Amino acid sequence: MIKLVLTDIDGVWTDGGMFYDQTGNEWKKFNTSDSAGVLFCHRLGIPVGIITGENTAIVRRRAEKLGIDYLRQGIVDKVSEANSIRLKLGLDWEEVAYIGDDLTDLALLKKVGVAYVPANAPDYIKQMVQGVTQKAGGEGAFREFVEALLRPKLNELVASYLHYS
Repeated sequence: MIKLVLTDIDGVWTDGGMFYDQTGNEWKKFNTSDSAGVLFCHRLGIPVGIITGENTAIVRRRAEKLGIDYLRQGIVDKVSEANSIRLKLGLDWEEVAYIGDDLTDLALLKKVGVAYVPANAPDYIKQMVQGVTQKAGGEGAFREFVEALLRPKLNELVASYLHYS
């Protein structure tokens, strides 16, 4: 049973593109459907963590808006950072799921109990994980990943939203 969901950002929540204006401001485009993945996890009491090599105010604002439980930016050693979170929660690696998309994610993808990549990840990375989303990064890949993890409870989760009016 998965008790912690971790994710990369660039290439998973975004299409990996980085946009800069003439004054040096950085822009990222997020797909709002990924927020449902966070909501589903939280509804089941599963914490969500972002571990990314980038360090931006944009990601911090997105994480704050969605109530992300663990935000770790500027991380080179993602395994060590994930291990710190895992130990804090008293979990085994088998209880951790991670979605990443490239070489900087590979060591963590190999360590966790459930590892996924988006459809646009390199083929040699896809061959090393348990699952590949049909959606590319930036197109709702994180939500699809979470829905796959929570498949047995998904109908119940969706039905719980029928009570809102």
